[in-house]
Amino acid sequence: MNAEQPRTLFTIHGDAIIGPTGRPKHEFPEPEPLDGHGPARIIAMVNQKGGVGKTTSAINLAAALAEYGRRVLMVDFDPQGALSAGLGANPHELETTVYNVLMEKGVEVTDAVVSTHVPGMDLLPANIDLSAAEVQLVTEVGREQVLERALRKVRNDYDVILIDCQPSLGLLTVNALTAAHGVVIPLVAEFFALRAVALLKDTIEKVQDRINPDLEIDGVLVTMVDLRTTHSKEVIQRIVEAFGEKVFETVIKRSVKFPDATVAAEPITNYAAKHEGAKAYRQLARELIARGGAP
Repeated sequence: MNAEQPRTLFTIHGDAIIGPTGRPKHEFPEPEPLDGHGPARIIAMVNQKGGVGKTTSAINLAAALAEYGRRVLMVDFDPQGALSAGLGANPHELETTVYNVLMEKGVEVTDAVVSTHVPGMDLLPANIDLSAAEVQLVTEVGREQVLERALRKVRNDYDVILIDCQPSLGLLTVNALTAAHGVVIPLVAEFFALRAVALLKDTIEKVQDRINPDLEIDGVLVTMVDLRTTHSKEVIQRIVEAFGEKVFETVIKRSVKFPDATVAAEPITNYAAKHEGAKAYRQLARELIARGGAP
């Protein structure tokens, strides 16, 4: 954990400034440089509901961590290949992907990893081939641990391995949870999003109980927030009631810059470095490090 602790922010009258989550606001210190790299802490970005900003958050959190000198491997674990496309790879032109690493003997992670235009950030890409893995893995011995075994060989090359999961709770997602040390749950600030979380928590608890007792929830990230609406504020309050201190203090506000950055196949930290969205993801990276969720 960072030696310097988060600092509570106060008004000129000495009152604690209250942040969007209804708790005192903190300033998270800039992390110190690392002496070396590895072994990586593996984080799964999971929510079985689609459209919650999961891939956008994975790309931008990884880019912010890379800005702070952390070596990051992004694992696209969604057959739709949104993460790969969002980093400029064409999923249909990829010869070697995470599917080949999982299903073919002799194919290593290093054979499939491609570098991105973000310094310190690599990608293990995916495409529609990965959808076949879900069916093929059913008959495999130790089917839940296939991804964990594959990533074991590159853990010492990175500080953080971030897995972008598909919006389901199938065997691929269970593989990601088995490989992971921590889970980040992106939740859109809408009431419908809350309904799906009970099932996700149940799946996480089953994986903890049966396969990966060290798995923990690193945090719940509230996305697509519009603080001008009562609805957003009420939902955030409900999320904090459900998850308590697990809810990240950092929230991600709605912005047209995010889809613009996606079209440009760049993280917002590159595309609009001074935008509020870029600042939010940098703060999220600092908060994650301060919590011990990343080196």
